[in-house]
Amino acid sequence: MQPPEDAAPDADPDVAALDGLTVVLVGIAWECAHAAPPEVSFPQSRLLLVLDRLGRVPSSQLAAAMGVNASSVTRLADRLEAMGYVVRGRSPGNRSVVTLEVTEAGHEIVARMLALRHAALGALLDKLPPSQRKAAGTAARQLLHAAAATPALGPGAM
Repeated sequence: MQPPEDAAPDADPDVAALDGLTVVLVGIAWECAHAAPPEVSFPQSRLLLVLDRLGRVPSSQLAAAMGVNASSVTRLADRLEAMGYVVRGRSPGNRSVVTLEVTEAGHEIVARMLALRHAALGALLDKLPPSQRKAAGTAARQLLHAAAATPALGPGAM
């Protein structure tokens, strides 16, 4: 594989390959976000995906997991709540803590996005011989493990 055309001539070829892969993966994520209704923006889709994975959590925890300001989560959640995709609640231990949770309608959107994403990723992996497909899966799991050990890159940050 050739390094991307915009890569520096002395760029680490492994880093250049991963950089090129990010373009592919972001493209897949972008396309799959279109499984959501047209009124749901990409940032709102991302909030639904992260919140669905976390379950009912305080909005501050969701903001931290997404790597955004609490006010950003509030604005996104306002719109999603108005559309019926998330619901706000209160923490039983501290009534001043606002929680967020995906509704059944929100779960349906997430399921459609994930089904499309998994199909697209599976189709990409199917283009590889079995040994390379297995190696790609192993490398992906190792990268995820390494990212989980890095706070700014951990699972909630995606």
